[in-house]
Amino acid sequence: MHDGRSGARLSRTCSANLARTHARVGGSELSEPIPARRRYDGTLRRRQAAETRERIVAAGSDLLRGSPIRDWRALTIRAAAERAGVNERTVYRHFVNEQGLRDAVMHRLEEEAGIDLATLRLEDVADVATRIFEHVSSYPREPRRPLDPTLTEAGQRQRKALLGAVKARTAGWRVADRVAAAAIFDVLWSVASYERLVIDWRLDREQAVRAITWVIGLVEEAIGKGQRPR
Repeated sequence: MHDGRSGARLSRTCSANLARTHARVGGSELSEPIPARRRYDGTLRRRQAAETRERIVAAGSDLLRGSPIRDWRALTIRAAAERAGVNERTVYRHFVNEQGLRDAVMHRLEEEAGIDLATLRLEDVADVATRIFEHVSSYPREPRRPLDPTLTEAGQRQRKALLGAVKARTAGWRVADRVAAAAIFDVLWSVASYERLVIDWRLDREQAVRAITWVIGLVEEAIGKGQRPR
């Protein structure tokens, strides 16, 4: 008798639970819409990442403003992070190393100067040179190390001789034009120009001399025709 009553109660309990389950299925609990999962907004993330990268590059560019154009010691990962208001790990997420950051800043400086080397044409060289020098002139000049007195005196004699040679052929020219023409000769025959050709451009001695004297000849011809610096 006792086991029979317990079994009956268990049966009634299971039936009641089953009825409630069916009621929930047909009722309001499952009729409510299931909230949709928020879609991942990759566009927003990419835009935020691009804005952060832009801020870091701009900060790197700003760090160089007070230094001579060749002095990049102020541009470090830490300094750029502080200037941009981010941590150093954020900088490393956008740039592999400090060299990568500096390369990006260099491209930014070229953009600021209006220089696009990827599309450079021969007829653009003079204009690009103007833009480069205008940009360089906005930076402080780097102090030059004093030369040996003998070299200083030799340089003065060379400049005086060049100015005299130009003056003899430019009677009607302004003094500023004469000085500019003489200065160009001084630049062309300088040791620095020769070294730039043989070291950076890897020309041999004969090629370097031929290239320099070719340009010197063009300037001589222009002066002979009365064509002064524009």
